[in-house]
Amino acid sequence: MPHTDDVGGVTSEPDESGITDEPASPTTAAPDTAGASAEEARLRSLVSPWVGLPAGAGFGTLVHDALETLDCAATDLSSEVERACDAAVGRRLSTTTDPTRLAEALLTSLETPLGSLADHRRLRDIAPRDRLAELGFELPLAGGDQERRSRSTVADLASMLRDHLPAEDPLAGYPDLLAAEGLGDRSLGGYLVGSIDAVLRVRSASGEPSYLVVDYKTNLVRSDDEQLSAWHYRPDRLAPVMIDAHYPLQALLYCVALHRFLRWRQPGYDPQIHLGGVLYLFLRGMVGPDAVDGDGRPCGVFAWHPSAALVLEASDVLAGGMR
Repeated sequence: MPHTDDVGGVTSEPDESGITDEPASPTTAAPDTAGASAEEARLRSLVSPWVGLPAGAGFGTLVHDALETLDCAATDLSSEVERACDAAVGRRLSTTTDPTRLAEALLTSLETPLGSLADHRRLRDIAPRDRLAELGFELPLAGGDQERRSRSTVADLASMLRDHLPAEDPLAGYPDLLAAEGLGDRSLGGYLVGSIDAVLRVRSASGEPSYLVVDYKTNLVRSDDEQLSAWHYRPDRLAPVMIDAHYPLQALLYCVALHRFLRWRQPGYDPQIHLGGVLYLFLRGMVGPDAVDGDGRPCGVFAWHPSAALVLEASDVLAGGMR
């Protein structure tokens, strides 16, 4: 997770406040009291295989650990998932998580299509050579530790987002929240240090690659009295979850980090071609290929494709450029 000393909202995972990442208690959604539609009834019938598994930052770290070492190209994927989960649990002697139960749930998530940004591939379809796990970064903001007379602020980021996000963007309401959180005057200085859970390379029919930022989430999203199902992770429900937790800011920072990484490493780098977007994978809601909404979008997958212009301007603002 990214961490800066100056910017509130996105912080280290277990030990600092800010983004509520992998919370132990569920993110509550108001239960639907009206008559269920056919789509709602269908999605509610798809019960999450993650039911009964723990919650919280420690469990989220455990799942990330298993995913980091997983080889999706293994001939026997089921056995490979069991191996990765057993090893991850073994490295945390204090956990009571059943590795077999975790493996069963994780395998279902791996079998779930990722939507149009990934050309409807599943995580299990991504070969090891096309997945870079835990891409660490350390980015200087406004010159890092060098004195600068002028520095960009969080308000500059909010203004930039407001200018770039069209009204139909699922995160269009986020800039107002960011500006209203009392963070606007905070300067962007020091260093941004973090790690992207995974970067996936997806090639077009012509062989041209695009790169996707992937972040794994184990958040509980449901009402306390409801059984966890695909319904609670339908795409339209995930946009408010992203906004409430300040994940859009996190996602934008990840895109900037990927942009700066690719411009030195991708031959003929063109951000309009090679920046493929963001996938926030809410694993508890990824319950298989049948869990899609009326538009064919998979449950548990929040997809966002910020424009190249937005990512490039964000990179400039973070470097200290004034709007």
